[in-house]
Parts: sequence; structure tokens; C-alpha cells
Amino acid sequence: MNSSLKNLAGHFFYILVLAAFTISLPASLWDPASRDFILLIGVIAIWRYSWWGINLTRFLIYTKLVFPKWRYRAEKSGKDLLPSHVYLLLTSFRIGTETTRKVYGSAIEEAMAFHRKHNIPVTLLASIVEKSDEILIKKLYEEFDVPNTIKLVIIRIAGTGKRDALAYGFRAIAKENPPADGIAAVIDGDSLLEKDLIEKCTSLFKIHKNLGAITTDEICDVEGNWIFKQWYSMRFAQRHIYMSSVSLSKRVLTLTGRMSMFRTDILTNPEFIERVEMDWIDHWRLGRFKFLTGDDKSSWYHILKSGYKMLYVPDVSVLTIETPPDPSFIKSSVVLMRRWFGNMLRTNGRAIKLGPQKCNLFPWISIIDQRLSMWTSLTGLSVTILATFTITPYAFIFYLYWMMLTRYIIVLTFLTARPSVSALYPFFLYYNQIVGSFVKTYVLFRLDKQKWTRQNTIIKSNKGKKEQFLTNVGSFYMHLFSFLLFIVALASMSGILKSPDFNFWFNFFSEQFL
Repeated sequence: MNSSLKNLAGHFFYILVLAAFTISLPASLWDPASRDFILLIGVIAIWRYSWWGINLTRFLIYTKLVFPKWRYRAEKSGKDLLPSHVYLLLTSFRIGTETTRKVYGSAIEEAMAFHRKHNIPVTLLASIVEKSDEILIKKLYEEFDVPNTIKLVIIRIAGTGKRDALAYGFRAIAKENPPADGIAAVIDGDSLLEKDLIEKCTSLFKIHKNLGAITTDEICDVEGNWIFKQWYSMRFAQRHIYMSSVSLSKRVLTLTGRMSMFRTDILTNPEFIERVEMDWIDHWRLGRFKFLTGDDKSSWYHILKSGYKMLYVPDVSVLTIETPPDPSFIKSSVVLMRRWFGNMLRTNGRAIKLGPQKCNLFPWISIIDQRLSMWTSLTGLSVTILATFTITPYAFIFYLYWMMLTRYIIVLTFLTARPSVSALYPFFLYYNQIVGSFVKTYVLFRLDKQKWTRQNTIIKSNKGKKEQFLTNVGSFYMHLFSFLLFIVALASMSGILKSPDFNFWFNFFSEQFL
């Protein structure tokens, strides 16, 4: 049975289970005692699903109405909208030889095709650590018979992290004295460029005045168990919708490190380079700590703060070669979530402070929602567990049915962004919601804890053992207290936890002591 038939069979089986669930739901579930429980879940659901509906609507407006006009204008204008020089900066560290060959091969092919078509010079810069990578890249240049107008710059650095690799690369571009309209692409060492990517992306910068950077869609080629492929594909479909929605306001929520393009006058700005190389925040409890990962968030924040526009390019994609850090899906997903959500939470607090004027209203609300959703996403499960033990044992059954139904409906909307969806997507969507929320709340109180998965690098604290112990205890206490407060609030609002009868206690103490 081919993959398409298996996928269709999966959807058919899912719908049969939903139908059986619908028929078998007990009537006692709608007992008045369950009213507050269902009402609370319903109120939160209206908020969350309305938010998804708004993003889906904005995605459709952007991809079907707004962006096609920009693409038409770019294609009609031809070379007039293209920059006079393009720079491709690739960073590689501890990436397999075959992957490196594919990535640099795709960059060289795309650079040659762009130069051949438009006669515009391209400079390819490789920020690398190992001598073997340098030999491989130079050999590829010889194999492709690259013309002299496509210059190669090798930047050898110590293996001190991606931030240093990028900073050295940015300074190398600055030494090239790029023209005022120059555009630079920053590309990960595991990302392959598709055909005509340079032309399609660079042409947008002259259409939009004050456009500082763009980023693109992603598709994945995952190494390892098939379950990772499904999980990544679901994430990228969801990402495509959210990014397009926010881009309608000419902002984005991240400039992914996989492949983003920048105006060279921004990328070579010493302040920009310094922020990417050595970013940090002052936290009221954790003190000052620098960022180990999240260079893409640092560049995003700098451009956002500087008032530049940013765009998502929905009709261009980069193929990313994903290598999970562990064979176990659960271990890998949690490790990756800790890194992704840590990068997000370390930056979005200061982004919120910029206000709607800098961020634009909808992106600013979206950034705030990143903070709220980690709690609201846990509401249904938390209230259900409480209701199962205090109101009705059928609460969990209703919740399971509700999750299967709503997540499947959401997954079907992904068909507006992708040609097909898997029947497994609803489970991955729910997994990301619950496990992702727990990871977010954990990271929120431990922002200073960082780890780079590929390099296995952990940031070192300047605190003494006693001070670090007290910090860890404080993080645990704040996390526990916040979660307990969250549970108590939910129990009160759902009617599970009754308000104290102050008249009873007043009368009791009056009789005893007065």
C-alpha cells in the first residue's frame, strides 16, 4: 500500500473513531453539575479557536490576495528590482560531509544560475571550523567550474559557537564594502536553497521601502524514525500559517536561522553585529546572563527595535536536513522545545516593551499571546483532571472526545497551506500543546539555563555554588507557586473549589469567644 492510500485509510479510521465516540457519549455528561466545567472549557476554547480562525483568515488574505500582487510586480519589473551585489553567508559546524556537500552545492548552483541570468556578482562566504570543510568547499568550487565573478571567502574560526561564526561572517561582508542596495543571505549549514530563491527574495526589498529582512517557508528532510518526519511536517505547516498571518502586518515573529536575508547596511552595522555576537538581558531575579543560542531572535529583535519592516515569503522554501539529537522522539522533542522556547521567551519580554507602535498592533498581540498560551493551553486538561475526581468520571471522556474533534478540524485547515495532511497530525498538535506548555512554563522560570544541542555546549554561570543553589531553589519555588495558583484559579472559576462561607465562620467564632 503506497503512502497516499495509507494516509487516506488513516483519516477514514480517525473519522470512524470520532463517530463511535459521538454516539457513545453518556447523557449524564450534560448534568447541571457539569455545567461550570463545560462552560470554562468552552470560554477558553472560544478564545483559542477564535485566535486560530483570525490567523487562518489573515493567512488566506496574505497568500491569496496581498502577496501575489507583490510577486506579480517583482516578475514584471525584472532586473530593476534586483540588488547590485548578493552575499551568501553559510555557517557549518559538526555537520556530516554528505550534508555539507549538498548544502554548499545547492548554494553554488543557485549563485551561478542567478549570475548567469542577471549578470550580478555574488560572493559566497563560508564560516567554518574544520579544515576538512575548507578542502571540501574548495573542491566543490573546482567541480562546478565557478566563474571569477562568484567570489569565495573562507572564514576559519574556533569552534566557539554559531554567534561567533555569524559575527566573523558579518565583519567579512563589511570588509567587502557592499553597495548601498546589497543583500546578504544568512544560511545554516544544513539548509538547501531551492531554484530561483535569490531572485524571488531579493526583489522584494525594493518593492517595500524600509524593508530590513525576510525569511521563508521550510520543508524538511528528517534523518531517523518516521515519527520525526510527521512531527516536523506538522510544525512547518502550522508555522507557515502563523508566519503568513503576522507578515500581513509587515512584521514576523522570528527571522529563522535556516535562511533569512538582510540589507547589508543593517547586517554590517557594528551595533547589529555586537548584538548577535554578545546578546544578554538583565533579569530581576536571575541577574544578567548572556544568550548562548537564539542568534535569530537577537537579529529579529534588533531589526524590530530599529523600526524596519520584515516579511515572510510564502512561495519560497528552504529544504532543511533535520537530525534529531536523540533516537527517542520524546527526548528529542523536549530537548528541541527547550531550546526553541527558551530563545523565544528570553526575547519576547523585551519585544513586548517596544509596544504596538514599533511592532504593529497584531504582531504585538501575537507576542503577548506567546506568553499567555503556555497557561491557557493547559486549562482544558487541568480542569478536566479536577472535574474527573470531583464532579463526574465522564469529564475525561468528554475532554478526550473534544480534543480529537477540535484538533482534527484544525488539522484539516492545514490543507490551505499544504497539499496533504496526516491523520497523525491531531495527536502531534495536542502533544505540542500540552508538552510544549509544560516545557514553556519550566523554561520561563529558568531562562538562564541554556544548551546548544549539536555542540553539546552549556553556558557557564559566574555565580558561586551557594548563590547558584539559591537561584535554583528560587526558580523551583516560583514555578511551583505559579502553577498552584493557576490550578486554584481554575478550580474556583469552574465551581470545583467553593468560595469560603465567611458568615459561617463569623458566627462560629462569635459563639465561641463572644
